[in-house]
Amino acid sequence: MDLQFIILLTGFAIVAIAGHEIAKVFQKVKFPLITGLIITGIIAGSSVLKFIPSESLPKLNFLNEVALAIIAFSAGSELYLKELRSRLNSIKWMTIGQLTVTFLLSSIAIFYGSSYIPFLADLSPSIKMIISVLFGVIFVARSPSSAIAVINELRANGPFTKTAMGVTVLIDVIVIVIFAICFAIAKAIINNEELGFSFLLFLLIELVLSFGLGILLGKILQIPLSFKINKHLKAIVITLLGYGAYLFASFIKANTENVFQHEIILEPLLICIIGSFYITNYSKNRIEFIELLEKISPIIYIIFFILIGASVSLQTLSQVFWIALALFALRLFTIVFGSIFGVVAAKDDKKYTFISWMPHITQAGVALGLTTLIAAEFPVWGYEFQTIIIAIIVLNQLVGPPLFKLAINFVGESHLKHKTPDFDGVRDAVIFGLESQSIALAMSLKQHGWNPKIVSVSESVDGSNDDFSVVSVDDISLESFKDLKLENADVIVCLMSDDENFKISELVYENIGTKDIIVRYNGTRSFLEKFNELGVRIIDPSLAMINLLDHFVRSPNATSILLGLDTTKDSIDVEIRNKDIHGMTLRDLRFPTDVIVLSVLRKDQIIISHGYTRLRLGDIVTLVGTKESVENVRFKLES
Repeated sequence: MDLQFIILLTGFAIVAIAGHEIAKVFQKVKFPLITGLIITGIIAGSSVLKFIPSESLPKLNFLNEVALAIIAFSAGSELYLKELRSRLNSIKWMTIGQLTVTFLLSSIAIFYGSSYIPFLADLSPSIKMIISVLFGVIFVARSPSSAIAVINELRANGPFTKTAMGVTVLIDVIVIVIFAICFAIAKAIINNEELGFSFLLFLLIELVLSFGLGILLGKILQIPLSFKINKHLKAIVITLLGYGAYLFASFIKANTENVFQHEIILEPLLICIIGSFYITNYSKNRIEFIELLEKISPIIYIIFFILIGASVSLQTLSQVFWIALALFALRLFTIVFGSIFGVVAAKDDKKYTFISWMPHITQAGVALGLTTLIAAEFPVWGYEFQTIIIAIIVLNQLVGPPLFKLAINFVGESHLKHKTPDFDGVRDAVIFGLESQSIALAMSLKQHGWNPKIVSVSESVDGSNDDFSVVSVDDISLESFKDLKLENADVIVCLMSDDENFKISELVYENIGTKDIIVRYNGTRSFLEKFNELGVRIIDPSLAMINLLDHFVRSPNATSILLGLDTTKDSIDVEIRNKDIHGMTLRDLRFPTDVIVLSVLRKDQIIISHGYTRLRLGDIVTLVGTKESVENVRFKLES
């Protein structure tokens, strides 16, 4: 490794770190992250600042290969058959519609319109045809990562969402296979090789070998995952194994021509995607594998998309922009018709007919990866091809996610948190579950100035009580909860089974928006992640006593105050609602000397406060002090 290469690699690392921060600025103005990364790459490349000169890109090609391996792993890991079984018929017909209509119509349209595309105009008809087919293949590719981001953002779930996700991932797998065939034929035609029986036989052998090696890679990937070693080390091993597929394919290509008088060209992308599919569906390591990919992917995407941007010529981009815009419209047109065919053939709900195309616009990793291979193999026209595709992908990334969100909201499969109701001046607490602990909690809250209410589900109860009300509902449903006036509650406490607690939490999260939901966790592991996704506060009785004793040992005075054992002291959380307080520092508020501010919670970030901490509306301030003084301060901050 020479000094010049080390300097190049170090320089690229600095650009990548800067690019990540610059891309965040693009996100703030609602641009996709990859758009910001590509634009950063263009600025850093030979077109503008020349931090990454074009002649250095071949030396950095190994980073592209590492990134493509991880992108293929991520695509394969999303094809989890058990989650897609209920929608297999819809996925099948939608995939057929997208593949046939988009691929055929776009390829034919580009071939007959090739005279309007400068780099195609003077080529021979056979080469025009093969380039048109390559365009068609790239047009079919999707972006699982973009689709997942939208689904997670909206907490979307339902038949429409499952179909969209299944089609997105399955199409990317099939596209890689089709691309391998078309790419091999393209090289044969352009290099004037004979397309005879031997060519087709070798192509079949190459595909079968790639599939077989993919399964072998999946089994090899299980080895590091089965050991209890550091997760960062596992992530490195997974990355190296993915890159190993590219090194092995390169080795086979370089050493088979002398033996067979034909280069055996394996498809590393296909190997990696099959390996990932295997470990996702046929091993017990699926969850850990996905978690590791989630840790690796952000770094990989930064490297990959900045390199893509650095390879783009601004001059070429300006020349082909209108062509890219026309081809973007062509792709959109074919996707709409392919989706309508899929809905009709699958006999899906008619309301999906004219929105089923909306999830399939976005493109990213796989499409760019395949384009990179074309540009490297056919440099005469490949870089103009790549520039057009990059421009189309940027347009797809701008238009695709908002359309997918629109479709999910239209079919009612979004499960976002409801807007939090405004504070009505009374601190209300609703406790689900009638038992000794709920009664004790209600009495304690009453003593501290709260207005508690206990709700019993499926049990008739006496509603009379001097300190708090007890009501009953027939079941856990929005209809049954209508008379509870949950929109007035500042906190909801669930003391029932995990299943019932989750149903209550999800219903409140989506339809009421109560700020704080507290759940007593009963040990059902399948619900722990679900509770965390809703952002509820979880109390685990099996750990609570140990933690309490630990705090008593290490800090008996503070624990006594927090538990209310010191009856002269109290600790509370207060939300800043007084507009006159906004912007003031703690030292200027002149709190009583027997009150201290432990912390300030702002946008889910805890700030350890000091005299110069400036408060803002909506901050949650944790106070400790004598009961009377704490109450006076609370009134001042909330008024």
